[in-house]
Amino acid sequence: MTTLDQPTATLVVSRDRPVRRELGVANALSHGFLLLWGLLTVLPLLWMFISSFKTNGEILADPWGLPGALHLDNWARAWTGAHIGRYFLNSLVVVAGSVSLTMLMGATAAYVFARYEFRGRQVVYYLFVGGLMFPVFLALVPLFFVVRNAGLFNTWLGLILVYAAYSLPFTVFFLTAFFRTLPTSVAEAALVDGCGHFRLFFRVMLPMARPGLISVAIFNFLSHWNQFLLPQVLLQGDESKWMLAQGLFALSVSQGYAGDYARLFAGLSIAVLPVLAVYVAFQRQVQAGLTAGQLK
Repeated sequence: MTTLDQPTATLVVSRDRPVRRELGVANALSHGFLLLWGLLTVLPLLWMFISSFKTNGEILADPWGLPGALHLDNWARAWTGAHIGRYFLNSLVVVAGSVSLTMLMGATAAYVFARYEFRGRQVVYYLFVGGLMFPVFLALVPLFFVVRNAGLFNTWLGLILVYAAYSLPFTVFFLTAFFRTLPTSVAEAALVDGCGHFRLFFRVMLPMARPGLISVAIFNFLSHWNQFLLPQVLLQGDESKWMLAQGLFALSVSQGYAGDYARLFAGLSIAVLPVLAVYVAFQRQVQAGLTAGQLK
């Protein structure tokens, strides 16, 4: 028996070694790709932040070097002189309103699609999801006339409604799948205890769906904050109502001719800071929201 077992054991080991070697090579390649991707993402941002504390002479003479001193006046000139502070606050107001409206309407619709049966439910749901395949570029011209005829052209309210409309398909699609993963027994117990449908949604189901809500809200925030095309079409003429992306575009054009690159980098850094802050503060909630549907 010992003479027969020995070749079998040797054969098993010889089969395991190529598999382990292939897995090791695949892990090394994947980690190397992720490291390269991380460097390509972080290094430009780091260079931008460092350049925002330099003088224009230092940027032109030694673009890859460290600043001789921290010139914080670049940030002050960008905030006040280039009106980045005003555009920042405008974007904050519009994005807060659009994200709040999107999450309220999207969560309500997704909960109905996930928990209630009614005639035409699948048709209406697929109409929502079909909006994901409709690019905004195709609707710019009719959207311009619709917003203008509604009296909402060059207003923040019109921009908020458009932001919410274009974010609803993704919000409904994501949250519908998330609401379906929540336990039905909890909802049934709440209904038995006398909880109405309205109270059930806001007091029971929404707190349970918090990871998914935070994830979708962050994605919508990033999308609305970085939006440039829609504000450029729907907000024209009055610079006091411009969004941050419009202000940065005007700043890049003006400072490119003036040669004040330090103020341009400072303005870009101010625009990036909220995005980084949101990601650092809610990265665990985003990961939990993306994996909750698979773990349950």
